Amino acid sequence: QVQLVESGGGSVQAGGSLRLSCAASGDTVSNYVMAWFRQAPGKEREGVAAIAINSNTNYADSVKGRFTISKDNAKNTLYLQMNSLKPEDTAMYYCSAVLWWRAHLWARRDEYNYWGQGTQVTVSS
Repeated sequence: QVQLVESGGGSVQAGGSLRLSCAASGDTVSNYVMAWFRQAPGKEREGVAAIAINSNTNYADSVKGRFTISKDNAKNTLYLQMNSLKPEDTAMYYCSAVLWWRAHLWARRDEYNYWGQGTQVTVSS
């Protein structure tokens, strides 16, 4: 099974950029559907973006045009490039993976069975 470790979070001002990384071990990311979720204090964990084995992508409406999900199979790493950050993007960001998914349910937390520990992103106004 795959183990996931996120990095790259931090504090940034509104309008800035961050790139999150999720390093995988134990298996190769090319075998998995992978996604980024986020959870703000007092809120449900929500799907941000997902990338299928064939590299098709899905995005939450709130991040379309600002965030880009990608993966580097050679480095066994998933990325989330976040541009034009807003204070409402402040959350703990989690990397997740699953061997097989129902694509129309990509944003559902319970579709994924492997999770990282999270990395904090804080955007100030």
